[in-house]
Amino acid sequence: MLSKKWQTSPRQYDVVHERNVAIPVSAGFTLDCDIVRPNSPDRFPCIVGFFPFDKDNMLKSMMPVAVSGRNVSMESGDYNFYVRRGYAHVFVNVRGTGLSGGLFDHLGDGTTRDLYDAIEWLARQPWCDGQVATFGTSYFSMTAKRVAELKPPSLKTIFAPFGVTDQYRDAIFQGGIFAFVFHPFWLKSLSNLRVRKEYREKIGNAEFNRQIEQALQDPEINIHPELVQILQNPDAGGNMLIVEYLLNYLDTDLYKEKTVRFDVDVEIPGYFGGCWAMHSLHLPGDFRTFENWKGPKKLTIGPPLYLDRPVYQYHYESLRWFDFWLKRIDTGIMGEPPIQLFIQNTGEWKSAHEWPLPETQWTEFYLHENGLLSEHEILPHETASTFHDLPEDHGSLTFLTPPMVENTEVCGPMVLNLYASATDTEALWFVNFLQVDEAGNEKVLTRGWLRGSQRRIDPTKSRPWLPYHSHAAREPLIPGEVYEFNIAIVPTGVLFKPGYRFGIRIKCADKDDQATDFLDQHGLGHLWRETRSQVTVYHNNQYPSHLLVPITQGNRIGTFMSGGILK
Repeated sequence: MLSKKWQTSPRQYDVVHERNVAIPVSAGFTLDCDIVRPNSPDRFPCIVGFFPFDKDNMLKSMMPVAVSGRNVSMESGDYNFYVRRGYAHVFVNVRGTGLSGGLFDHLGDGTTRDLYDAIEWLARQPWCDGQVATFGTSYFSMTAKRVAELKPPSLKTIFAPFGVTDQYRDAIFQGGIFAFVFHPFWLKSLSNLRVRKEYREKIGNAEFNRQIEQALQDPEINIHPELVQILQNPDAGGNMLIVEYLLNYLDTDLYKEKTVRFDVDVEIPGYFGGCWAMHSLHLPGDFRTFENWKGPKKLTIGPPLYLDRPVYQYHYESLRWFDFWLKRIDTGIMGEPPIQLFIQNTGEWKSAHEWPLPETQWTEFYLHENGLLSEHEILPHETASTFHDLPEDHGSLTFLTPPMVENTEVCGPMVLNLYASATDTEALWFVNFLQVDEAGNEKVLTRGWLRGSQRRIDPTKSRPWLPYHSHAAREPLIPGEVYEFNIAIVPTGVLFKPGYRFGIRIKCADKDDQATDFLDQHGLGHLWRETRSQVTVYHNNQYPSHLLVPITQGNRIGTFMSGGILK
């Protein structure tokens, strides 16, 4: 890759592949890896990826294809690209998977210590120049962010987009609601899985069995035969992981062990990012990482397509990154703005130096009668809207703006400050942020979730545009009482063209929603309730429900409720 002022490492080496190499770790076993390196007596920087999947699948040579359930775990990139340009590329199965020893703890402290040991072992090999970096998305990214906490001396940088950092909030209990479909599916993709059973050992068999029986009585759980089967057979396959989630439905130490600890001052360079389509999994973690990272950093949020498999779209960008930090080649990458954002409906990128964007005007769009969403002040006569959440019909409410008259860009995090009541003791809030084009075609751009009984926020960690829920206890609703629910909506970046509308749909279940593609499935598949409830959403002067919207371009004088048709 060339420009007038810089270039990247040229393609010049043949490839040597060492299979099933054992890396000793301090836990007393070995991790299995494949090492692919240049066919040269010279020493090279090492790029490593840690994962729980089939290692042979990571190393397949293939033309890129769209991501699907069949190939989703191929997240490590093509080793031919890096090795031929002067890097060793190493693929390591984490403990409890593949041919590696130990028991799988899913990003636990034991795994993280193994990764530290592996990085330092790789740095000492005769073909390595003592510098180690990471590359890869999803699990590769999550392991990289975690091991960076331990500050391995030889870890010089990480290239880690698309990576959850808070397992409870980002992946397992979104808004406190268990995402029960994704995790059993994901476990099936792991190789030779052997799961740690430390939670049962910690609390004892009697208490463990009591908690199992309690979970089996939960009406949100026992309506799902697959979850009942998992609870009744905790030792089968990877079931113990799902059982631990079901028994730990609050943000307990089980999840805190798996969460990236940003209070550690990690000062190595880090490259983060994702795509707008991954709002239901990785996107929050990468924004969180960029905000909290202490070292040099970059953030790139791309088109809502995730990446082809094996992931290659970041090859040249990562090469520029690695060449700069590991080979001291001035590739120009650090002279560019640190944030690059693809804006949907434009086909173009915008650059920035801060997130959220400094030009953001968070604007209150109020919920009004007849499904209107507008900046206009609530009128004195307005009251509320209702829907029924029933086993046979999970109703909803939709609120839309008038058509845009001008190009209006929305880019950043949102929050729905919702005043509502229910006749049940619980309300599971599912909020879809919608785009509706001139022809009336509707598209879900991003989502937010919140379990009503876990509505309490931590004011020390919250901001007006990003509430932080402690998820430390459940406080059942009193039927008929009005509560405020602050529902965070994952960021998006989109231009609403003239004639387009945006809005929200509010529901108490997602079981009837249809995924538009493979990526959209990640946003669905949560628990729901089979109770009968009448839900009331208030929009009056006492209870002014509103959506806080990050306007970054346009909407200079507000939307036009008179019709918004420019003659």
